[in-house]
Amino acid sequence: MTKLTKAYCSVYFIYDSGSPLFYSKNISDKFQNIYLFFFFCNKQTMKIGFFGGGKMAHALAKGFIKAGLKGDSMVASCLPNDLKSKHAFETIGSKVVFLNKLVADHGDVLIISVKPQVVSKILPEIKNSDKLILSIAAGTSIDDLEKNLPKGTPVIRLMPNIPVSIGYGATVFKRGTFADQEHAVLVKKLFTSMGICEEIDEDESLLDTVTALAGSGPAYVYMMIESLADGAVKMGMSRQLAYKLATQTVLGAGAMVNHHQSIGDGCHPAQLKDDVASPAGSTIMAIHHLEKYGMRSAVIGAIEVATLACRTFSKKQ
Repeated sequence: MTKLTKAYCSVYFIYDSGSPLFYSKNISDKFQNIYLFFFFCNKQTMKIGFFGGGKMAHALAKGFIKAGLKGDSMVASCLPNDLKSKHAFETIGSKVVFLNKLVADHGDVLIISVKPQVVSKILPEIKNSDKLILSIAAGTSIDDLEKNLPKGTPVIRLMPNIPVSIGYGATVFKRGTFADQEHAVLVKKLFTSMGICEEIDEDESLLDTVTALAGSGPAYVYMMIESLADGAVKMGMSRQLAYKLATQTVLGAGAMVNHHQSIGDGCHPAQLKDDVASPAGSTIMAIHHLEKYGMRSAVIGAIEVATLACRTFSKKQ
């Protein structure tokens, strides 16, 4: 059991071998499965409020539920005509409201998950500096948030990605002026329950590159899976089997790289690639084809243009 000493919350870990939530190399196989529960000093479940009920907010809410939080401990705001978001949150047992003030009053942790141009309309609703503010709003800096919140409000800006909803997310965060180590521990424990979570000490602008890599990255990988499957279909394989094999191949390759990183043996992805490519074999011929048509350059360029787009977007805010 791990406990935060700060007055406003404690964190409890309850291990359970019955449900595959996530895998961590830091715990034994016996305790691979973990439920993360939050309790306040009065033993009531932590309440989370979402400003905005879009896809990313819903993905986080589903991830929190997988981590052990109850659906009815969360409230999300959306427009009255946004029936899709309303239905998505109500399906997981959460309440949906149409006034941001109700979210601010409900949540102990408030998550800003709206479009950047809407952020300025939300911040005045937050009157209590004891609230922990987590922002996933693109292009909105920590400084912009802090200037429009009550003095001393702890702010953490973070970039999760869609796979948090199934426990395979990648999240990176940067602390604001008033967010202390205990806030960082709380965020890291929560988001580690949904994948990996890293804090950066570098300049906040690095979150633009995080967005380009981890935030947008699933889309690139989906395209790779689709292309692998299309190639197999072209050569006579059924689409059902092609997608199954392509998906497992990408999953397995990622797991191999992760395995070698976790044991720290220094095995580079290039070495793993070389291990598959035997002399004069089909793999090296395929690699030559990919190199000929600039696969590496295209992917590197995609990260670059996405990062620059994020930076341009940030300057406009």
